[in-house]
Amino acid sequence: MATPSQWIAGARPRTLPNAVVPVMVGTGVAIGEGGFVWWRAVLALFVALSLQIGVNYANDYSDGVRGTDDQRVGPMRLVGSRAATPREVLTAALGCFALAAVLGLVLVVVTQAWWVLLVGAAAIAAAWFYTGGKHPYGYRGLGEVAVFVFFGIVPVMGTAYVQTEHLSWAALIASIPVGLLSCSMLVVNNLRDVGTDGQAGKRTLAVLLGAERTRTLYVACQVVPFVVALAMIPITPWAALVLLAAPLAVSPIRAVLSKAVGPALIAVLQQTGKLQMAYGLLFAVGLAIIF
Repeated sequence: MATPSQWIAGARPRTLPNAVVPVMVGTGVAIGEGGFVWWRAVLALFVALSLQIGVNYANDYSDGVRGTDDQRVGPMRLVGSRAATPREVLTAALGCFALAAVLGLVLVVVTQAWWVLLVGAAAIAAAWFYTGGKHPYGYRGLGEVAVFVFFGIVPVMGTAYVQTEHLSWAALIASIPVGLLSCSMLVVNNLRDVGTDGQAGKRTLAVLLGAERTRTLYVACQVVPFVVALAMIPITPWAALVLLAAPLAVSPIRAVLSKAVGPALIAVLQQTGKLQMAYGLLFAVGLAIIF
């Protein structure tokens, strides 16, 4: 039986900025537009966290039963390490998705935006079919696309919408750097596992591109968010606050470009999460002041 610490490790805490940052930025937009509703922001955060943890457990289950995690460099997996049974991990994943659905339904009811149900259903389906089902899209190089959409565009715009009850260009533009930073987490994770994933038949984008092009992609996902923020300065000067986070990008970019492999990339993943959190917080503050 898995211990509590193993369940926490299986939830992959280092990936949680993917859930927290979009909600922060979406809330920054809502504050700037005068529509901040604190309890709706909190509910949106719990929806995002539930989905993130759920997709982590779902990946653990699906990769584990396929044998993809039998030879693994990164953090432990519950099924692959035999710490928990596939059924237990599947139950945990489904429980997280159910919690996200219930909390999301509350937001749908209070906003009366019933079309959001379709968005929520798509998010849960994307979480499951990343590595689940007969034809997982994560095994076909589409993981980064889904992350950009469901950990960038959807949560930023969704968080802003459930508070302001309208869609805005500000939220859409703000979602671009958030989505790219979320992608950078997946890119470095897949770069770390490029060798074992290829052997296991898991054709991630890193496997399809090769290690060198994947390193270039990682750098782009780190740099472009700052370019977007700079481009916003003429209309939102406080977006320049994100430049304070730029030094945090130096070390992980240097490590990736110096051809770090295997365990060395675990530290890069942690550094990427710190950059993502710092950027998200500063960006949210800048958006809250300006809009």
